[in-house]
Amino acid sequence: MKQTTASTNTVKTSFFRFAYFLFLGLVVYQLFMRNYEDAISNLGIALIFDPFDQAVRWNDRPTYQKVWLFIHLAFLMAGFAFLIFR
Repeated sequence: MKQTTASTNTVKTSFFRFAYFLFLGLVVYQLFMRNYEDAISNLGIALIFDPFDQAVRWNDRPTYQKVWLFIHLAFLMAGFAFLIFR
């Protein structure tokens, strides 16, 4: 039973990692096309697809994963501030 769970987590993590980077690519394309509103919203959607293993609790994650996600969140908040105050 644990092998099925482990393989399911691997497939889920692989899909989430693919979706995360697909949305980041979409963000870069939309920024290039100067479509800032859609780029910022897709940056937030990309954050939903956590590219790291979700089976690991937040406190047990390596520091680099936490830093990566906080930097992503900081860019998202900066983008919202840009859209509001421009």
